[in-house]
Amino acid sequence: MSNKNTALAQPIKIGKRTAKNRFVIQPMECADASASGGFSERSLERYRNLFEGDAGVIVFESITMQYDSRARNEQLSLQPENKENIKEWEKFIKDMKKINPDPLLIVQLNHSGEVSGSQFSKRVCVKPLHGFGGEVIDEDYVDNTIDLFVKSSKILYDLGADGVDLKFCHGYFGSQILRPYNDRNWKYGPTWEKRSRFAFDMVEKVRKLVNDDNFIVGSKVSMWEGFPGGQGCAGPDTGIIDLTESIDLCKGLEARGANFILESTGNPSVTMELHMPERGKPDDVYLHFTMAKIIKENVGPDVVVMGGAYSVLNNGKNFLKAVQPEWNSLFHWGNYNIEHGYADMIALGRQSLADPKLPKKYLADKEDEINWCVACDKCVELLIRQENVGCTVYNRPYTDLIRKVREEKGKLRFKVTGMD
Repeated sequence: MSNKNTALAQPIKIGKRTAKNRFVIQPMECADASASGGFSERSLERYRNLFEGDAGVIVFESITMQYDSRARNEQLSLQPENKENIKEWEKFIKDMKKINPDPLLIVQLNHSGEVSGSQFSKRVCVKPLHGFGGEVIDEDYVDNTIDLFVKSSKILYDLGADGVDLKFCHGYFGSQILRPYNDRNWKYGPTWEKRSRFAFDMVEKVRKLVNDDNFIVGSKVSMWEGFPGGQGCAGPDTGIIDLTESIDLCKGLEARGANFILESTGNPSVTMELHMPERGKPDDVYLHFTMAKIIKENVGPDVVVMGGAYSVLNNGKNFLKAVQPEWNSLFHWGNYNIEHGYADMIALGRQSLADPKLPKKYLADKEDEINWCVACDKCVELLIRQENVGCTVYNRPYTDLIRKVREEKGKLRFKVTGMD
């Protein structure tokens, strides 16, 4: 059977728009912006390759709108008051659409909060978390942040982007407000009704300001952060899993006009292996399958659920046990989960760095030409070190870069990151 007849090759409606296939490119921070937070040649090259790769949806990496608080020193940004920055975005969107008008371009908006880089920006927090912390913000700060998300969504709409991903995951600002650990008695806590106001008010305001059903709105959500008080926990001081609030978040987003949920689990700065299954412990991929299924069971059929964490599967050369060979691959599980209604689309992160043209090759029955991610996580090491990020296995400049960095600084043993 040709791959064109598989579930992964089929189109799907997202709101009023149509994705031509079921592949999603994850928002991968690659820390290669220009000195002013705009597009460098490296960042432009990455996205040219992704648009040529022909995925149904490309979620543009996490961008900062508050340049004074950001996770990466060279983080791509949208600066509403900076006319030159806005012109760069306008040109970028037009140029990418000329390369390939088919992929839906969704831009992920974010505020780093307590995981902002303290060496080059201002770290702020809702409530100091052990190992993080920062200046404690007030209600006005949160209100202004919501307005910035909304204003930036309108700018992107006006420039021709197809949608936005309002980031409520991975320990960033959205997580910090939503998680039970936020037990302050204020406008945005401690009850779920107050904490969820941050997300729900934001979506309502985006929908009101961008009064066009053709504009896609959704969110990447951490169903369970994996530490006491995190998203998906039963309370501010317990590690017991309770998905009640995570499910209500997804349902509440749907009720206010969200078109998609991009599933995630874990917090890269605390529980990286949950968020991004490791080569030596790939079994966490099943947790992601399950979380996507739980979302599907709790939202309506019009909400597209994008499942994550597929990169570790590659073409079956992984360390999963008790799995027959013909099942043990990214394509098998992607098609299986879509066919069984456990997810609508699959999202590729590290794999998109290894081969940004995987969707095109798969659809052309050229699987033997795919460069498969080996989950070595050297790309993650580059991100942690605040270096430009790319695949060190298949892209020579990054092979040379990781070697140079290790010679100068030594090999990094890490359990902390910030890559989606």
